[in-house]
Amino acid sequence: MSYTIVQALLIGLWAAFCFAGQVWGTYTNRALFISLGVGLILGDVRTAVIFGATAELAFMGFGVGPGGSTPPNPLGPGIVGTIMSVSIKGLTPGAALSLSYPFAILVPFVITFIFSINANNMAWAKKAIEDGKYRRFHFLANTTLLGFILFAFVFGFVATISTSVLKTFVTSIPAWLIQGLTVAGGLLPAIGFALIMSTMVKKEYIPALLLGYVCVAYLKMPIIGLAFAGAVLAFNNFYNGRKNNSNSNSGSNNGGTSDQPEDEEGIEDGI
Repeated sequence: MSYTIVQALLIGLWAAFCFAGQVWGTYTNRALFISLGVGLILGDVRTAVIFGATAELAFMGFGVGPGGSTPPNPLGPGIVGTIMSVSIKGLTPGAALSLSYPFAILVPFVITFIFSINANNMAWAKKAIEDGKYRRFHFLANTTLLGFILFAFVFGFVATISTSVLKTFVTSIPAWLIQGLTVAGGLLPAIGFALIMSTMVKKEYIPALLLGYVCVAYLKMPIIGLAFAGAVLAFNNFYNGRKNNSNSNSGSNNGGTSDQPEDEEGIEDGI
């Protein structure tokens, strides 16, 4: 399956818009959001969203870099993986995620390269202000953003017009290897979710986690129903917490003491 130049240009523009979001501080550079736009352009939203949801679970954890490291970027799977899922019939979301994951590793290297070549721009921008060259200053101050936009546009455009090459490559892979990639791709969302849970989970949440597992594994409760039940519990926790804090503050203002021990006040573990 091949796509038109117009579709390639639209995906390039969509990739540029989404990728620029990480500079603007918005959540456009997310696998699910990227896949949704690609699916709309290619005319298969359902397949795109299924893949995007699979990739999003993985990048919930992979998208957090330890220290100053640059984590794998969802732009690669969001564009390439979605195109694979839509254009190659029979390719599972897990296999598409595994095949497109190397692009998630490639993108951080490009990000580092763009930052490196623009490292001295602040000094030049300062000099431009001192010289009164404000247009030059605006250009230098935005070269990193322009570099991100240009790279993402080219990446999305090339990925779309290279669909036939991607299809030839995937169809040449042995069935046993595709099966292995499918299994590996199925594990990536679990690993990503486990990574994010490792930073968010507290011992108080363990009963809720076990309850959710029992509801899905044994009671066969639908995911949507479980999500609504979880939302109800979350709101209940939130409002009860606000009520307890209000009562605690009221008691303190009246000269009373809080029931909460001092060593449990302050910053809690988790997010």
